[in-house]
Amino acid sequence: MTGLKGLTRRMAVTGLALATAIGTALAPGSAAANEKLVYLFPAPDFLPAFAPFQLAKGKGYFAEEGLDVEFRVGKGGADVAKQVALGNADLGGGIGDTPIIVRANGLKVRGVALLGGRSLTRLAWRADSGIKGPADLKGKRIGVMSFQDTTYYNMLGVLASAGLSKSDAELQAVGPGGIIQLTISGDLDAISAVPEWIGAIRAAGVKLDSMPIDEIFPAMAQAVLASDDVIARRPEAIRGFVRALTRAIKDIMADPKAAAAEYVRIVPRHADKEAAIAAVMAAYAEGVYATEPGTPFGAFDPARLKAVQDFYIANGIVREAVPIEDLYTNDFVAE
Repeated sequence: MTGLKGLTRRMAVTGLALATAIGTALAPGSAAANEKLVYLFPAPDFLPAFAPFQLAKGKGYFAEEGLDVEFRVGKGGADVAKQVALGNADLGGGIGDTPIIVRANGLKVRGVALLGGRSLTRLAWRADSGIKGPADLKGKRIGVMSFQDTTYYNMLGVLASAGLSKSDAELQAVGPGGIIQLTISGDLDAISAVPEWIGAIRAAGVKLDSMPIDEIFPAMAQAVLASDDVIARRPEAIRGFVRALTRAIKDIMADPKAAAAEYVRIVPRHADKEAAIAAVMAAYAEGVYATEPGTPFGAFDPARLKAVQDFYIANGIVREAVPIEDLYTNDFVAE
């Protein structure tokens, strides 16, 4: 009898241990049970522009959504869109207008979250350039990242707002490093730039004036891109990803300084730049992530997309329009 009781007790203990092990393996925060998801960046993933993604991963927000997110790096927005369309990545990064360009080329990719209500880029100019606004860009040396990039397309919109064309200014495609160094040296008068480039130039002692490009042209923020196929097959994974990312962005908006401290812990290559990172995050919080009252964070505005598409067609950036409803979905945005 004692042997039977002992056997029963051992079975119970073994059963409890097994149940605990199974429960642990299946817990939402367990990497073993989490759903794998590959996200492709258009540029190196340590850039401050991608801080919300690093925070969402490093603080466990993706894991809490049952996701095991792997970051990879592509070769620019067009490459990201292509890889996402081909199924080589589940999600990827671009700009809100990226689907306008790639969808017209047959890549069935659309935006699933817009990371802010303002534009990613700003029009900035050296204070000693004599520029006061878009009308003063005539004859000036203007830097953009490349001639196949949103910084260039946005600058065309800025010039058009003042009745100017690309032939009225000296546009130079110099890459992000060139934008910073050539503005510091005085070889560029104005730039289409993201907040961290502007911060780096100012940190070198150069006085810059700037304005959000969306005050001139309906430019947009970064966007999370997905293929129609992944949207159909894995809606809950996308929803969890967007929810976790939005949570990290709201952390930055609530306290840029605290978010910067957490970010440099997660991305130690920035450990000696915490103050500069905090300033960049404050610029993103105020100048990029901010949305209109009553607008859910992450939502696309179809009228804004149409305005950009109309401009791109009129200026030969894309050859034909695609239905606006094919460019985005707001189904994954939390109300």
